[in-house]
Amino acid sequence: MTDVGPPAAPVPFQEFVLKVHSRCNLACDYCYVYEMADQSWARRPRVMSAEVVRRTGERIAEHLRDHGVAEASVVLHGGEPLLAGARRLEHVVTELRRLAGPGTTLSFVVQTNGTLLDRDMLETFRRHDVRVGVSLDGDRSATDRHRRRRDGGSSYPATVRALELLSGPRYRPLFAGLLATVDLRTDPVRAYEALLEFDPPVVDFLLPHGTWTDPPPGRPDDPASTPYADWLIAVFERWYAAPRRETGVRMLEEILVLLLGGASRVESVGLSPAAFVVVETDGEIELVDTLKAAYPGAAATGLTVHSDRFDAALAHPAVRAGQGGAAGLPGACRACPVHRICGGGLYPHRFRAGRGFDNPSVYCADLYRLIDHLARRVAGAPGPPAPAGPPGRATAGGRPARAAERTAPGPAAA
Repeated sequence: MTDVGPPAAPVPFQEFVLKVHSRCNLACDYCYVYEMADQSWARRPRVMSAEVVRRTGERIAEHLRDHGVAEASVVLHGGEPLLAGARRLEHVVTELRRLAGPGTTLSFVVQTNGTLLDRDMLETFRRHDVRVGVSLDGDRSATDRHRRRRDGGSSYPATVRALELLSGPRYRPLFAGLLATVDLRTDPVRAYEALLEFDPPVVDFLLPHGTWTDPPPGRPDDPASTPYADWLIAVFERWYAAPRRETGVRMLEEILVLLLGGASRVESVGLSPAAFVVVETDGEIELVDTLKAAYPGAAATGLTVHSDRFDAALAHPAVRAGQGGAAGLPGACRACPVHRICGGGLYPHRFRAGRGFDNPSVYCADLYRLIDHLARRVAGAPGPPAPAGPPGRATAGGRPARAAERTAPGPAAA
């Protein structure tokens, strides 16, 4: 099977992540926006102004028109986007569609913690066909461990009330899915089954953000240890062995598609060109916002919708790397037998201070183990698992040596 090489020309952006509100009413301890390296949220306007909305809509229309793209998606993001209020969100949707014009179809999805999602908000989304993804980590104990309100109170009851509305017959067509961050302290099957209670169309389990410099919780400095793979394998076995399809599990399904020769639709695995861009509340154009986990300014481009076209962001080295196929991977990754499936993992997870992103993922061993398990399981090949790391992969201090996951569907969010 041949590698996925870089496209002949840059792939135009087809997903636009709008940070409509820069603050949040929760204090999730793993949040890449507020709890990690980049703290630029503090200097930004709380809400995206009407002027920034207009300029963003004009830039989106310009970009799609120039590249002959007839359909694109817009993610209403934050912070907590529902803090902007139903009227402002309605304005964003109607203004962007107006500016896009009759020949262009814009689909919208909002990613929310659900605590402000009431019937009035859902009626607004129903009126304008805005799909809704909700973040929830499992049952109450799992959610309360990380996703608390700023005063320490539980967010779980309010999120459950929202999901009961969203999963009901009137609003069910709007339900985009659930996002859950993996917590090694939570039983994986229990977490999965707690989410199943809301009958989601898809569940996306996100690996907590971390780097070689600031490793994720419970990820030891040992390439033979694969705690996150083991957790996800338990979910896979429960999901795969079910007598009927209960829901989709996005990461697992994407890996299966890749194993069968298809192309990934997400940034966390595979080599499909990255085709999304972020606009902050002040109009700054940024790279994937999970880069904020790496270092201050990692997501910045120096561009803004007030003065720059989105084509300028297409020329950014990080975007070119994300569209470069195998050529955009570290050398150590290109030598690995599963690099076409893994795709080097999520780009921010490759960071190491002093070396930048020219490294395998901090989750390299976990990704290899997970992919190998799914490949064997689907092929029906019994036997012991393969080595936890790619054969011959050099290590330094127990870590891979050199050589370069927000919405449902869409880029991963916290």
